[in-house]
Amino acid sequence: MLSKEEIDRIAEEILAGFQAGKEERTSAPKTKKEIPGLSGVADVKAEASVRENRKKQEQEILEAAVGSVPKAETTAKESESGEDELKEKDWRAPLIDSPQDPDALQRMMAKTTARIGVGRCGPRLKTQTLLKLRADHAAARDAVMMDVSEELVSELGLFPVKTLCEDKNVFLTRPDLGRDFSEETKKAISEHCVHDIDVQIIVSDGLSSSSIEANAPKILPIVMEGLKEKGISTGTPIFVKFGRVAAQDQISELLNAKIVCSFIGERPGLATAESMSAYISYMATVGMPEARRTVVSNIHKNGVPAVEAGAYIVDLLALILEKKASGVDLKK
Repeated sequence: MLSKEEIDRIAEEILAGFQAGKEERTSAPKTKKEIPGLSGVADVKAEASVRENRKKQEQEILEAAVGSVPKAETTAKESESGEDELKEKDWRAPLIDSPQDPDALQRMMAKTTARIGVGRCGPRLKTQTLLKLRADHAAARDAVMMDVSEELVSELGLFPVKTLCEDKNVFLTRPDLGRDFSEETKKAISEHCVHDIDVQIIVSDGLSSSSIEANAPKILPIVMEGLKEKGISTGTPIFVKFGRVAAQDQISELLNAKIVCSFIGERPGLATAESMSAYISYMATVGMPEARRTVVSNIHKNGVPAVEAGAYIVDLLALILEKKASGVDLKK
C-alpha cells in the first residue's frame, strides 16, 4: 500500500504533466504566419505529437505507481483464454464454504442435476450460481424460439413439411394447429413418401429445436440401420416444422403405416434444454387416446444417451410390431 507522501508525489507529477501539455499547446504556433512554410497538415501533426507524448507520460507515471500491466496486453490475454476458462470451469463444484460432510455433499451432487450445494451470500445467491441460472434460462428460451437448420434437415435426408402454424408464436399459442396440415401439405406427403410401410420415422422440432440439433444426427442412423437389419421397412423419413405429437396421426393415416415413431423436442428446463423424446404408436388414427402411445423420454447427453436410446428403440419397435399394440395395450 502506498504511503500518503508517495500518493502526493504521484499526484504532483500527474498535474505537472498536464500543465506541461497545456503550456505546449498554448505556445504552439497556430498559423502559417507564425512559422513560415509550416503547412496545415504539419500543424495537426505537431498537436497530435504533443497529445501522444502527454499520454505516454501519464501512462508511465500510473504504471510506476501501481505496477499495472498495459491494457492492450491484458485484453489480448483475456480474449485468448477467457472463453476456454469459461468452458472448463467446474459448475458442479460445491459452493458451500464449510460443509459438515463434504463427501456426502459430493455424492448427492453426483446423483442429481438439481441446484444443491450452491451456498448463499446473506439471503442472496452467489454470483456464480446466479450467472449459471441466467445462462440456463437463456438456453431454454433459445431452444424454444430457434428453428432447426435447413442444412441439418437436408443432411439427414428428411422430407420437410410444415403444420398449419405460420410462425413460432402461433405454434406456442395454438397447439391444435400444430397437429394438422393443409390440404396441399397432405397431398405432398402422399405423393412424395412411401406408402404401406412397417415404421414411419418422423422428426419434429416441438418445443426444443436444440434437442433435435443435438440428438437427431446421432440417433437416426442407429434406428434406420437397426430396423433395416431386422428386415423392417421404414419408408421416407419426414421432418415436421412447428409440429406437435399428434401430427403423427395424420401422417399415419396418409401413408397407411403400421407404426409411427416421432422424435420430438421436449419442453426445455433449467437442467437441460436438449431433451428429446420418442413417441411411438401402432396403427395411429386421428383423435385416438394418448394412452395408446409408448414414450421413450429423457434422451440427451446427461440422461439416456442418443446412441443407447436408438438401440433400445429398435428393439421396442420390433416388439410393438410383433405384439401389434402400443401404449397401455402393450402391457396387457
